[in-house]
Amino acid sequence: MGNAQSPAADPRFTSVTRLFSQKELDDLKSLFASLAAQSQSGGKFISLSVFKVYTGIRGPLGDRLYDLVTQNRKDQKLTFEDLVIAKGTYEKGTRDEIDEFIYQLCDIDGDGNLVRSDLEAVISGILDNISSQKEVESSSASKLKPISIFLDAANFTKDNEGNSEKSMSFEDFRSWCHLVPSARKFLASLLKPSSPSSQVPNLTHQEDVDSNILLLKEEYAWHIGGALSHLESSEWKLLYHSSLNGLSFNTFLGNISNADGPTVLIIKDKEGYIFGGYASQPWERHADFYGDMKSFLFQLYPKASIYRPTGANNNIQWCAANFSSDSIPNGIGFGGRSGHFNIFISSNFDNGHTFTGPTFNNPCLSKNNRIYPEVIECWGIVLMGAQQEKQEGQLIILQIVCYEDEFSRPGRYTNSGKGVEEEFVSWTVGLVRASGRYSALYSNIYFFM
Repeated sequence: MGNAQSPAADPRFTSVTRLFSQKELDDLKSLFASLAAQSQSGGKFISLSVFKVYTGIRGPLGDRLYDLVTQNRKDQKLTFEDLVIAKGTYEKGTRDEIDEFIYQLCDIDGDGNLVRSDLEAVISGILDNISSQKEVESSSASKLKPISIFLDAANFTKDNEGNSEKSMSFEDFRSWCHLVPSARKFLASLLKPSSPSSQVPNLTHQEDVDSNILLLKEEYAWHIGGALSHLESSEWKLLYHSSLNGLSFNTFLGNISNADGPTVLIIKDKEGYIFGGYASQPWERHADFYGDMKSFLFQLYPKASIYRPTGANNNIQWCAANFSSDSIPNGIGFGGRSGHFNIFISSNFDNGHTFTGPTFNNPCLSKNNRIYPEVIECWGIVLMGAQQEKQEGQLIILQIVCYEDEFSRPGRYTNSGKGVEEEFVSWTVGLVRASGRYSALYSNIYFFM
């Protein structure tokens, strides 16, 4: 009895703990203690049901994640060591380690072959998680199209011995994640739960706009937002819709002229294909290409894919208006070269084209190279930090207006002996300096002088 020894610690646990600071380990202990208490396990383990509530992932995807975190023991007991090892992979691992974990996660039945039905279950689980309650309660038939657009972006090239159905190789999986970065971003954050609403931009428009006419559905916004930072995935505002504003280039440019940030341009052509581009720079009149490598192209239907710049050239955005030269086609576009764009809509807004090319390494984005727009839509991206600064700036300006009214009352004198206008200027500049909003507010201040 005196020779009895405690079970040896998992060497992976010993190694992974070195990746965390003491505070991080203490936080993990607190998290485990809370979840274990909810599991009524005497503080020993986390149950499957509690784990699913914590991650927000239910169904087969939640079951598979639990199996992986518990190292496929099938004992329904997620220990503190399991949690630390899994968190270490998710939060501290290399990209290869994270991708390998996600690749195994997508093999829903755990048989070693990631086939089409596995990936379909993964996509279904993701869409259930990111969708609003109203859409979650809708019929399963309505989800067939959203699932298929992401599923059809995948390739299954790996032969399986004894099975005619091909599976997804690790290289196939990485290629799919490159085309659908929103899926990888979601799957890589399951042990860092956040509100589902934070995964999808808040789409805003005037109250009298019927949302049924909009091209940008929730799953499309999630797909595009997956290629952007969280600062760009907070709120998107409808700037232009051809059904509301008419198929007019001039109206389009007028409506988006007030957008001081990036935009998302979406086109549905008469073949039913939906595609477009994210423009990191404002749409302004130029005689040549402009823009930067933050822009990208996307497909939304019949399949969903993202195409980033390759760096082969700098032919990113095109916006030409009222030029008389044949070498400068009037209209808007992305990539390629003049007259042979990756996406182009003429200034008449009634025709255009899409060609493959090295700028984004994209295929033809429609059924044919020649396209005839049916609907054109543009959304302005409200940068999270910029929106907060704008609101703070408006509050300061309101304070200035109120204070200016006080100073302008007849018979108003100052205790300092300064003139009224002089003290008002001094007070205003002090307020702006304290706020740190110099450039954004000086022009407004001068308006009141």
